[in-house]
Amino acid sequence: MNTENRKLSLPEAFKSAMRGLVGACSLITVGQGESANGLVVTTGISLSAEPPMILACVNRASSCWPLLGREGVFGWQALGAAHQPVAERFSGKGGLQGPARYAGAEWVTTDSGVRLLADAPLAFACAVEDMIDQGTHSILIGRVVQIRTDPEAGALLYWDGQYRILQN
Repeated sequence: MNTENRKLSLPEAFKSAMRGLVGACSLITVGQGESANGLVVTTGISLSAEPPMILACVNRASSCWPLLGREGVFGWQALGAAHQPVAERFSGKGGLQGPARYAGAEWVTTDSGVRLLADAPLAFACAVEDMIDQGTHSILIGRVVQIRTDPEAGALLYWDGQYRILQN
């Protein structure tokens, strides 16, 4: 631990240290109409191929956390190189909340009612399989029911408090 981190509490030092971990930006979308919401996570990963499942960690204080349990379905999409504005909106930049976060991007709605980013590198419509509470977050496990891909979209990463772009 460096000298600077010794002055911080353990939770503060942990948050500071985690800024050094490169994260792929993923977007979770949930709800419809006035209850539509979503958030950006850097914790989205594959959990299982058979059956296909993903995992993401969602802060229980987030405005979309209660919607996940109530709706039972959600979208999980990787953000591409052109999606920094989408990431900023869904991160609440400018105070945007709920349905206002969806403005400025093209969306498709799946048969299960999940809204997905039309030009995402990959997008999954998921059914909530489980939500496991740990600390301040819930581990969200989604069973994939539909897949969309656009391999030319690149990737949006987050590192050291800034967005980074990875092109093909």
